[in-house]
Amino acid sequence: MGYLLLEGGAEFGGQMRIPDVRALDLAGGFDAPLRIVPTAAAPDGNHLRAGGNGVRWFESLGARDVESVQALDKASADDEAIANSLRTAKLIYLLGGFTHYLAQTLKDSLAWSAALEAYRNGAVIAGSSAGAMVMCEFYYDPYEGKIREGLNLVSNSLVLPHHNTFGKGWAPRLLKQIPNVTFFGIDEQTGMLNDAENGMWNVYGAGEVTVYRDGKVDAYKAGGAFSV
Repeated sequence: MGYLLLEGGAEFGGQMRIPDVRALDLAGGFDAPLRIVPTAAAPDGNHLRAGGNGVRWFESLGARDVESVQALDKASADDEAIANSLRTAKLIYLLGGFTHYLAQTLKDSLAWSAALEAYRNGAVIAGSSAGAMVMCEFYYDPYEGKIREGLNLVSNSLVLPHHNTFGKGWAPRLLKQIPNVTFFGIDEQTGMLNDAENGMWNVYGAGEVTVYRDGKVDAYKAGGAFSV
């Protein structure tokens, strides 16, 4: 298996260098094929700008093989060329935006199957905000006010993105609905990456990751590590 990087939002703002460079390192270095997935930005037509921002950000870090793949709806998510591009990627990055749209578009698609194949072969799958949310077993859909099933790369979990701004406000109500699930409150410009010993998670970036588990709340700054 590869690695998973969950980020809390405000990606490409200049303070995610440390986790993103670490992800590139795990992916094989600056020549590793990196694919940006802007699906979550498609509903409001923001995918080209968001994808372009992602490409420019990673190029500014030194990455030399970066593309934004246009898996924007169910049809394009089943496109063989897009699936092949993801299958050979070493770092796959899911952008933020509309969480439920992202999850429903990728679910059972050729693109997601290819991403999972890449992950099984050692690739890094990363996501910010909505991108991180759908990687868990559950995610909160703020537009419908519902907890939904995610893509389940991290079992029995739910991400509260933008935790230092508005995400922490979701916690009390959602914890009552699914009290036995572990919540990760990830601050903006902050990421958690399962590259520590024994599959534990390291915290990188400017803020904290707050773990809600078994009625306890623990916060970890950059350099901290915890198990899931």
